[in-house]
Formats: sequence, C-alpha cells, structure tokens
Amino acid sequence: MVPSPTLTLAGGVAMPRLGYGLYKVPPADAERLAAEALAAGYRSLDTAAMYGNEEGVGRAVARAVEAGMHREEVFVTTKVWNTDHGYDAALRAFERSRAALGLDVVDLLLIHWPCPARGLYTETYRALETLLAEGRVRAIGVSNFQPEHVRRLVDECTVVPAVNQIELHPYLQQHGLRELHAELGISTEAWSPLARGHVLDDPVLAEIARAHGVTTAQAVIRWHLEEGRIVIPKASDPERIRSNADVFGFALTEEERWRIASLDRGFRSGSHPDAVN
Repeated sequence: MVPSPTLTLAGGVAMPRLGYGLYKVPPADAERLAAEALAAGYRSLDTAAMYGNEEGVGRAVARAVEAGMHREEVFVTTKVWNTDHGYDAALRAFERSRAALGLDVVDLLLIHWPCPARGLYTETYRALETLLAEGRVRAIGVSNFQPEHVRRLVDECTVVPAVNQIELHPYLQQHGLRELHAELGISTEAWSPLARGHVLDDPVLAEIARAHGVTTAQAVIRWHLEEGRIVIPKASDPERIRSNADVFGFALTEEERWRIASLDRGFRSGSHPDAVN
C-alpha cells in the first residue's frame, strides 16, 4: 500500500487522511481486525467508548509497537458518548477510554454527538479543551455537529474544533456544513463514507469504477480523498480491508467527480444529529 497522505489539523497535528473505522466491530474481533488494518498499511484507527472495542484497539496498537512500529506512527481517535456530557463527566469518560486503550496520550478526542436537547455540549467541549491544554490529547474535535452547534462552540469556547466527523457520502454531501468548516479551518472527516453499502449498487459509481478497473468502494473512497477529506471506511473482511486501502494507483477525472457530485440526494444512512439525545 502507498502510505496515506496526511492532513495537518488546526493546531499542527498531522492526521492520516485514510483510516480504519471500527463502528459495529464486535469487541472480540477488534484486536484482530485493527491488526489487519495496520498490516494493510492503515495508520489511523477510529474507535469510540460506545463501540465497546477500545480495549481491542489498544491491544492491536501495543502489539504493533512491540513488533517495531513507533507509537507515533499510529493515530488513534476515540469519542465521548452521549451519557457523559458535562465537564466532570467528560473528564471521567476520557480517563476510562484512555485506560481501555492503554495509551498515555490519545491523538484525537471527539464529542460523539451534540445531543442538543440536553444543552451540555459546550461544557463537554471545555473538558476536551482542558485535556488538550494538559497534553493528554493531541487534538480535539466533534462528531455529527450541525452548523448551529459548530457556531455556538466557536462563540463560547476557546479552541476551534480540529475535526468534525460527519456522515458524508455521494448521497449526502453536506455542502453547507463543509463550507462552514472551510471558513473556520475545521477538517471534515467522513463516516459512513459508503452510506453503509447503499451506494455500492449505484450505476454511475459502478461505471466510474469499471473505467479504472477498481471496485465501486475504491472509487468512492478515492473521491473522498480527492475532495480533501479524511475518510474512515469500515470492513470486517481482511481482503476488503486491504482493498479499501488500495486507492492510490488511479485518479478520477474532473467529469467523473462532477458526476459523483450530481448524486447528492440528502439521504442519511444514520440518524439526524438533532434527533440524537
């Protein structure tokens, strides 16, 4: 695999633009699949307290380090869950995640959902700012934040989020939110980059993939990268893990990128952030 290009986040931390997502990876499989991803060349692992697989991810990182990989080569993201909103609760949640991962420092810590009805995300984010100031995390950000949530954080807190991890794929392109990210210097990270498989049977995407001799998943992942995003495809099959990483030997044409842009239909494969509390 060609090494993933990195993106320098606000604050100066370099993050690989292609990572392996561990959503819905069972705890019993997390160590094995994270190790498969590292062996395939991924250097970014995305987990969360809610996934229940932080321990397996931590063990995979520890094994890689024991085998000679430098800890600094692996970028680990985890997230504060909805039940841990609030300043003190978020600090406690981070300590549980840090212990589960077995890491002294977490590379990126996100608020998993804004939970707007609870109204606590600014307090939660201030806890992340404290952890950043203490050097216990290298970068902080959010996940699933809509424009009004992002603007409130920027208005009421000190550190602009380095990342907003959002559902983003050809059927949900979130142009307005991405424009706000560009305005504020926030990096966009795509979760569900394949719309949980919904885009894989799309005839336009299949035609583009055939033109390059690649899978539809590879074509879509390549599109995300060429659009300047961080992308974290998830797979449970080792061959698919390797295939999803093999996206650096071809490039889409301008016309192909325009055709993919035309597929936006506002389709969400997951929940709307305003409905998650």
